[in-house]
Amino acid sequence: MVSFPDAVKMFFRRYTDFQGRSRRAEYWWVVLFNLIIEIVAFFLIGVLGMIGSSNGEPGPLAFIPLGLLVLYALATIIPSLALIVRRMHDVNLSGWILLAAFIPFVNILVGIGLFIVCLIPGNVGANKYGPDPKDPMGATADTFI
Repeated sequence: MVSFPDAVKMFFRRYTDFQGRSRRAEYWWVVLFNLIIEIVAFFLIGVLGMIGSSNGEPGPLAFIPLGLLVLYALATIIPSLALIVRRMHDVNLSGWILLAAFIPFVNILVGIGLFIVCLIPGNVGANKYGPDPKDPMGATADTFI
């Protein structure tokens, strides 16, 4: 099982790695990490926005965490795409399917499909995208028959 800190380290270490496979745990730990970052940033935006606010507009300090959140989002676009592609590889799907997410109206179906892909377990044993990340010995499914 991949731990929370290990998953976050792998997320940033495999920054542009679109090859290989990633486990469900790695994907969902990173989703949780990004959610925590967003919650903290929005909390800070709300708190700092009250300082010096007037006429219902946020104070100038609110733009500091907002700017940091935007920079974090821009910095994690590529590793997020790489992680989703590796997750798709784990269930033996091509990462090129992700390009369909940029087609209007089709992107809704692709989003639902990607969510389902991220929920199902990966293939047991090696597939065409690499060895099973759960099996450190590299055994294939037919080894146990």
